[in-house]
Amino acid sequence: MRCIRWTAAAASVAFALGAAAAAHAQGWNIKPGRLGDVAGALGAQAGITITITDPDLATRPSPGVRGDLPLRAALARVLHGIDAEAIFYDQATIRIVWRRRQPRPSNRPPAAPVAPAAQEPTEIIVTASKQNMLLDHYPGSVKFMELERGWLAGNAAAGTSAIIRLTPALGSTNLGPGREKIFIRGIADSSFSGPTQATAGQYLGDVRLNYNAPDPNLNLYDMKRVEILVGPQGTLYGASSLGGVIRLIPNLPDTNRISATASANTGFTQHGGISQDGAAMLNLPVVDGRFAVRVVSFGGRAAGYIDSPARGLRNINGTTSYGGRLSLRAEDLDGWTIDLGSLLQHIVSDDGQYVLRGDPPLTRNTLIPQPFKNAYRLAYVSARRKFGSIELVTTTSLARHKLTTVFDATGYGGTTTPTRFEENNDIKLFSHETRLSGGSPRVPWVAGVTVLANLSVLSRSLGPPQAPMQITGVANSQAEAGMFGQFSLPLTRTLTAMAGERVTIARSTGALIDEPIDKSQKSSRSATRFSGTLALDWHPGGPLSAFFHYQQGYRAGGLAVAPSESGLKSQRFVADNLFMKEFGIRMGDATRDRLSARATIFVANWHNIQADLIDSSGLPYTTNIGRGIIYGIDGEISWHPSAALALSAAAFVNDSNLADPAPGFAASSGQGIKRIARTLPNIARNGAHFAMDWHKEIRPRTMLTADASLRFVGLSQLGLGPLLDIPQGSYVVADAGARIDFGRFAVSFKIDNIGNIQGNSFAYGNPFGVARRDQITPLRPRTFRLGLDVRF
Repeated sequence: MRCIRWTAAAASVAFALGAAAAAHAQGWNIKPGRLGDVAGALGAQAGITITITDPDLATRPSPGVRGDLPLRAALARVLHGIDAEAIFYDQATIRIVWRRRQPRPSNRPPAAPVAPAAQEPTEIIVTASKQNMLLDHYPGSVKFMELERGWLAGNAAAGTSAIIRLTPALGSTNLGPGREKIFIRGIADSSFSGPTQATAGQYLGDVRLNYNAPDPNLNLYDMKRVEILVGPQGTLYGASSLGGVIRLIPNLPDTNRISATASANTGFTQHGGISQDGAAMLNLPVVDGRFAVRVVSFGGRAAGYIDSPARGLRNINGTTSYGGRLSLRAEDLDGWTIDLGSLLQHIVSDDGQYVLRGDPPLTRNTLIPQPFKNAYRLAYVSARRKFGSIELVTTTSLARHKLTTVFDATGYGGTTTPTRFEENNDIKLFSHETRLSGGSPRVPWVAGVTVLANLSVLSRSLGPPQAPMQITGVANSQAEAGMFGQFSLPLTRTLTAMAGERVTIARSTGALIDEPIDKSQKSSRSATRFSGTLALDWHPGGPLSAFFHYQQGYRAGGLAVAPSESGLKSQRFVADNLFMKEFGIRMGDATRDRLSARATIFVANWHNIQADLIDSSGLPYTTNIGRGIIYGIDGEISWHPSAALALSAAAFVNDSNLADPAPGFAASSGQGIKRIARTLPNIARNGAHFAMDWHKEIRPRTMLTADASLRFVGLSQLGLGPLLDIPQGSYVVADAGARIDFGRFAVSFKIDNIGNIQGNSFAYGNPFGVARRDQITPLRPRTFRLGLDVRF
């Protein structure tokens, strides 16, 4: 993805002058300021190109430079006090990056003291590891994406779907904003939402966002970066992290300066309407250097593009969203730093975004509207303090998530009159974690305790739109308490081992609601679970390194409404467990090196897979479908042919099957012997993403950037069995954009889905019609977007 780029000057005609400036003294008079601005002035005066690709580095304070000095000496003055270095691509092209850590000399005596951590240069830290582990030394698959100002201004309103477009490692369903199931690297259980826990854990910093709910699709405005930790992550994160963890890192309140930003966008969708969205941020120190408050507000409407001729309506699937975040920070409270925050967001979709095969393009005739509502609220408090080299972090949060879904159930039970099905899911989540971490960034450790309580009440109604009747629902509660620990240990000068374990005591309770309570309709179970991890990280020297990682994860069981054809009211689904082994090779560093690459091969063994399914009548139910195996290879490569141009590519190949199906899901031979069934649902066989980013300073302090991307989404299937093995996917989408940044404000233009592709992204939109196998969810048609963003 794009990073923030401060380019000093694109004076290619002054190459010879730049070469002379590098060797001879020149008079400098550049005031102190942000490194990005100081480097810009230095490059403009010298007639050379200086690039900074790390947004944090660009904001570091620089002392500037004065006097008659050669270029290299002037750069040294500019970088004084900053752990950064200047890399000369040629005499007139320079890139400023974080300084590399120096490797330990091979002949150092084992007892020699280690240099103090404060003297070590700063490098990228994987905060999702909970132990300040260096990105280059994390023995596993991790995606690390900085969210720069320009990208956020144009994409924040899209939420998680905007992140999914950046990497093929992420996938999702496509029911609509706020109702998706997110999958990481092929760990997908089913296409439908129900009482099962999510396979991907989602966090806002250290705060848990979900447990057994769909993606809340938080607006990304004023986020700093995204970390994706491929799973399972049972040791560090417990349940609901089978596929991994997506961690959104927000910008924290700044106690030293007032700042504000704002953005506004408008877009036109071909065969659709006009979209608008906007957002603003205000950072206000209350007591200089100690207290600050940061407020983010946002809102917008994504225009629909599907018509309903039978109802005389156009663009029926529009979506409105609005909300905000409030965060307060108090620093230096007797050594403590306290963060308090709250978040609220509402998403309202007017109708479903699917169509029916055989109908005219982008039209659907249904008798009643099928709206959806997602109301999400979160409050949290976090405290941290350093005790020498040890850091204590404690976080407590409370979330409330209310989901309302309506489907047109006309035809259910043989009826011909309009019939409405409504499902309300009210979820309350309490989460607490206290942990200690220490060690060095290369040899860290972490230990902690967690407490979690989750209550989900799912009620349902079915009948005429004016008077639907309550039908059986289900309530599930989970309570967990756990302890975890993980540490790294150098085995040799080049090989480091990492090991960890988590023990969780959990109790789950389920009961049917809207029915008389008896023992057959209630279920409780307690269990003690262990989730371990073991890894090796090998750095033989030079640009190559490798790792091996073994991980475990699980999800707790629960109670669900039984399928209508079973003759039962309820049935229990048991816990599932996933065991993964992966081996990876890394070359270079994408943040520093002109060429870098990574490749990983993995195998996942998934026992008692939990899945939310649809029965023959169209009503949802939950069960265990058996044991599945997933094999995969994924890789990515990044190349900087010049300081102004960056190219990247990422791809994966997956192969999955239900190796040991549960009764009712087995495909059998004539003798009734089980054989390998179909691929697991929603796991594309392959996928790829290609991107290009280019920038050029067209005049002092005016930057022109351009980007383009190409995404290929491979073929997958909706579910298992003759009812749900419906193909979907297999399409290519191209996007492109340009932006002119004038410093304080910028203007952008973007085209999404340049080819106006209408591929089937998801073969589902309504459970009561899925048996006809004719549902298609088209991509949003070609959309033109114009944006403006400012900062103060």
